[in-house]
Amino acid sequence: MRLKRHKSLLISPKSLILCCAIFTLFGLLVLAFISGGDLPAGTPIPPPPELHNTTAKPASTCATVEEMGNEAVGPSGGVDSWKQSLKVRRLIRNHFESHGASRVRLLPPDEFCKQGFVMGKASEAGFGNEMYKILTAAALSIMLNRSLIIGQTRDKYPFGEYITYANFSFTLKEVKHLWRKHDCVGKYGRHLVMRVDDFEKPSETNVLCSNWRKWKHPIIWFKGTTDAVGAQFFLKNVHVQMRKSASALFGNTEFLGSRPNVIGELLRVLISPSPDVERAVNWVINDGPDPHIALHMRMLMNRSPKAIKAALNCIKTTISRTPHLSHVTPRVVLISDTPSLITDFMPKLQGFTEVLHFEYKNFKGNISGEPQVVKFRSKDWGPAPRWVAFVDFFLASRATNVVITGAQRRVGTTYAQLIAALAEAHQLDDGSRGNFSFISSFQSNLLHRGLQNQVGWGHVWNRFAGGLSCHGQGNQCAVTPVLPPGWWDGLWQSPVARDIRRMESYGVKLSGFGTIDENRVRVHCKARKAIIRTIPITRGCIGLKCI
Repeated sequence: MRLKRHKSLLISPKSLILCCAIFTLFGLLVLAFISGGDLPAGTPIPPPPELHNTTAKPASTCATVEEMGNEAVGPSGGVDSWKQSLKVRRLIRNHFESHGASRVRLLPPDEFCKQGFVMGKASEAGFGNEMYKILTAAALSIMLNRSLIIGQTRDKYPFGEYITYANFSFTLKEVKHLWRKHDCVGKYGRHLVMRVDDFEKPSETNVLCSNWRKWKHPIIWFKGTTDAVGAQFFLKNVHVQMRKSASALFGNTEFLGSRPNVIGELLRVLISPSPDVERAVNWVINDGPDPHIALHMRMLMNRSPKAIKAALNCIKTTISRTPHLSHVTPRVVLISDTPSLITDFMPKLQGFTEVLHFEYKNFKGNISGEPQVVKFRSKDWGPAPRWVAFVDFFLASRATNVVITGAQRRVGTTYAQLIAALAEAHQLDDGSRGNFSFISSFQSNLLHRGLQNQVGWGHVWNRFAGGLSCHGQGNQCAVTPVLPPGWWDGLWQSPVARDIRRMESYGVKLSGFGTIDENRVRVHCKARKAIIRTIPITRGCIGLKCI
């Protein structure tokens, strides 16, 4: 099924399976032809050979979510992924040692004025989507060997009341000050200009067609990247240099089980809970061990008995399959946007788990100083004050063994992805492999038409939502890639029609099996005119004062 993109001896998994099926069919036809003739009289007939460890299975034309997860994570539970995560951890550490703010701000003027930057700018909308904007900028800064700027609003970092940012990034205000201090315009003729590329405008973005490593603009802002997909588009960039830079971070798109936990490693380095949020997390843990399991249910104020039953069975299955948890009373932390679900769920876990939940009304302290209930988003975010979501996030990311995600409609939101990614990164020690899993809980009514309803690029199962997903599945408790795929190259991945149309707007012809015509992409890139949009950061200077 897989089209070959380059002249290489590598064979994709889909191609290998197709070839095996063709040769097997050919072999059966030959055997049938040979066996059709009569044997000469007296010819001894040997007994049939013994079969060992074989299972007769019809060729599958679709897969369940559990089968997809087993293939995507790998039969060994993602051992290769852990090894690749260690490599990426070293890559990230080396990058910020060279390009982090703590070193770059001390460079002499002639070196500082040559430095390039990537802007990560977020508002304070949904935490998952907004944090992905910053994480994409951080990943791009590594690909392009530039320093990271995290944009501020009114001199405040995004979610700055709840998150402490590491000293690896600049603010735009500081870069402007240093640019002026070193007289980069007067001495070196380098104006502080930001090039803006908007991922949400397919006809304008240069994500597939341009070699960003050759851009000379001091600041680059890759705008509109609200999930894990935007940065992974560079894996299909027509320039070899860009593809290599992206592959060094995100791995091989065809072998999902060996891809690193890029997002978790970046989160681990860049953010930590503010002192007040950490105090609330420790208040819940109450001097005990970290939770073993975290369950996140995004229910949009619905109370679904089917979702609760599926998640409960998933917890029990997870405990029974994890040897370490069968000898202890597992600590399970529950988080949800729907308080009534927590009330319904807690009694069902009593007797075989210890349940943790942040009861913010009993916590002595208001982290934000204000209730901050955003009424018009209460159905989306829940009725609790905004700061509670950050306590829940850092509490759940302390899970040592498993993060389970469930939902009323779409499973594996960006918020849940970030929890799982950070939790796995916490469990990865240099030189050793932890025992961590990201699990998706599906109730059967979500799978009546397979994964077709898992639309939206921010959802972890979107790249599996096409025709290869079996209809009419029962409840599923599926291991899940911690790094959501950005393309459809892996086994059992296929797009929905809506994504085929959307990819067409980027110049990518996508088949129903997820293959792309890379020659078509190159033709598209040659035919289009590069669009360059820039913003002058310092519009004019009088003495030491710049506007």
